[in-house]
Amino acid sequence: MSAKTELSTSAKVTKHARRNKVFKEKSENGIGLLFVSPMLIGVSVLMLLPIIATFVLSFADWSFITNLSQLKWVGFANFSKILGDKVFLKSLGNNALFILTVPICMLISLLLAIAIDRNVYMKSFFKVAFFMPYISSVVAIAVVWQVLFHPSAGPINQTLMALGIDNPPKWIADPDFALMSIMLIQIWVSIGFNMIIFLAGLQSIPRDLYEAADIDGASVWVQFRQITLPMISPTSFFLFITGIISTFKVFDLVAVLTKGGPMHSTSMIVWNLYETAFVNLRIGEASAMAVILFLCVFAITVLQWIGQKKWVNY
Repeated sequence: MSAKTELSTSAKVTKHARRNKVFKEKSENGIGLLFVSPMLIGVSVLMLLPIIATFVLSFADWSFITNLSQLKWVGFANFSKILGDKVFLKSLGNNALFILTVPICMLISLLLAIAIDRNVYMKSFFKVAFFMPYISSVVAIAVVWQVLFHPSAGPINQTLMALGIDNPPKWIADPDFALMSIMLIQIWVSIGFNMIIFLAGLQSIPRDLYEAADIDGASVWVQFRQITLPMISPTSFFLFITGIISTFKVFDLVAVLTKGGPMHSTSMIVWNLYETAFVNLRIGEASAMAVILFLCVFAITVLQWIGQKKWVNY
């Protein structure tokens, strides 16, 4: 009987301990949810609900100035309409060309990072100098470049005319050079951030690898190709994927400098979306543009994740 009593008591103690453990875990989970609830509510209200509303409204015809009762379901009519719109297709093409700023910026940033990573005089000054445009106001940067690109009184064209070029480009006022001008500004702004990230990647490479390569008689180019590039491939992948995503969000420079002109030569998807939604009040078409923008970014990101297995070394 005593043995049975001891077993029964042990079972009760074990059961009680399990209950306490479950209760403690539930309490901790509840407290954790309480602390993160402001963030969850903010993400839900400010991000998830607008995303869901965008997908829903892309199949509807509605305007901000009308009641929801006047909302009409039109199916894929909005998508058919914008895919036949020359301005939207021009914006899509401009965004595709704008992606070229990413590899160009990465190349320049990598070269600057390698130069600064060496024993360069006033290294900290150059880090700050190149990083300043990235943390500066985009509006202020756009205004400064607007002055620099002035067709007649701008310092750039004044210098070109002093060098003997009689008819220099009109830059942002010329449909043939406007997009290239904005791409140049985007590269100039982004170089500092990419350079700092590359510097962090370069400084994480073990110096033993370079010392072993020197002993083996490897040249500087061989060390760069066989050691530096493979070791910073995760950093390059990060900058490449975030850079491409950022090119699809270009809005400030276009809004301040060109407003999509001249002749829609600098119109981007986000700028076209803004005009369609908040100027022309065609919410359904703007939502369809947002969905297509999402699909483009999603497809490019998936392709990058698939392709990174062949060149990124972790």
